Amino acid sequence: MSTLVTPVEGKDQSTHATAVLRYKTDFEKCALNFVFRRLSWELCDDNSQWHFHWMTVGHVRNVFSPESSTRLNDLQIINHFPNHYELTRKDLMYKNIKRYFRDPANSNEKVLNSRGDLRLWDCVPITYSVPSDMSLFVEEFKRHPGSTWIVKPTNRSQGKGIFLVNKLTQMNRWLRDKLADEDQNPFIVSRYIDKPLLIGGKKFDLRLYVLVTSFRPLVAYLHRQGFARFCATKYSHAIDEDDLGSHLTNVALQKGEDEYNELHGGKWSVANLWLYIQATFGHQKADNLMDDICFVVTQTLKALQPAMLNDKHCFELYGYDVLVDENLQPHLIEVNASPSLTVTTMNDRLMKEEVLHDVFSIVMPPGFPSPSAMPYWEYRTRTDLTTAVSGGFKLISDPIVVGS
Repeated sequence: MSTLVTPVEGKDQSTHATAVLRYKTDFEKCALNFVFRRLSWELCDDNSQWHFHWMTVGHVRNVFSPESSTRLNDLQIINHFPNHYELTRKDLMYKNIKRYFRDPANSNEKVLNSRGDLRLWDCVPITYSVPSDMSLFVEEFKRHPGSTWIVKPTNRSQGKGIFLVNKLTQMNRWLRDKLADEDQNPFIVSRYIDKPLLIGGKKFDLRLYVLVTSFRPLVAYLHRQGFARFCATKYSHAIDEDDLGSHLTNVALQKGEDEYNELHGGKWSVANLWLYIQATFGHQKADNLMDDICFVVTQTLKALQPAMLNDKHCFELYGYDVLVDENLQPHLIEVNASPSLTVTTMNDRLMKEEVLHDVFSIVMPPGFPSPSAMPYWEYRTRTDLTTAVSGGFKLISDPIVVGS
């Protein structure tokens, strides 16, 4: 016999005796495998006799492919929804949010934060797909000549393929080269937030962890952990095509900077960042910022609801990347379906282990995988039960009334 949840030091966490929970994983990541061992789960070598599988997005795509012979049984849970890319592919995210606003029920005047002073549309930088929307981008650029835009590939990560432009000639030259090389990979171009909040003269963004167990009804949680990623060099409004170190916070890119600090990895915890914001701007403005971030997260998830396949075996741990500007307004940069579980420092490891442990505390029904346990697809919407579980996740969607 093993236990589903092992108490974490300092937490009042109950345990539930259960049959052995067998798991598989596509990753050999320190934080993930350490948590599996801590939970006393059993690694499964069989391709079908597992209860939980932490899959890559490519593996999930194969599982749900029409050509696949794989069928998940009632005692199997996986970590991605079939079409998670509706939010995590940059062009599809913006397309879904635009569609959300085309619904008269979701007009700018109706989709407001709790204080009524912030619209969701103001928190999502205007974005175009290129080359398909190139003419629309040119029209917008001409309305704001000299503005800075950021160009990104839709399906790459770690800052690869990103560059900034503030002249149409730059964009036209790049597009000409792209077409000449017969490069069919889609890109997006988004309005660049050129007045970010700076700390010590350096730009940063936030990586926040959002757990979604259901899209219909929406059940979403935000974790208290997370981190601010800082550029190693001081921010400059000037654009140097060969040096984006003061503009892009991606750890993979920052590690190449001479000023990169291996000890802290250029990161602050969310807790430390909030202490700074409270001390600098006051508690009320810090609270307002957190409320606005929750507003952006929940509204973008609502925008996804019509498009998502709400498979009963699935959940998703999203990595939300949010930029805060000098007026303490959040801006959604992108969302990741596979937030990095690689650790750079001891604090980084402890933080990610806590997030993962709390994911399993929320996701796994008490007693699972015993046949007498509540099935996952029922438990995942029982917010009256999941919110009683101690840990770092806070419900940010509306509570689900039992029997509704």
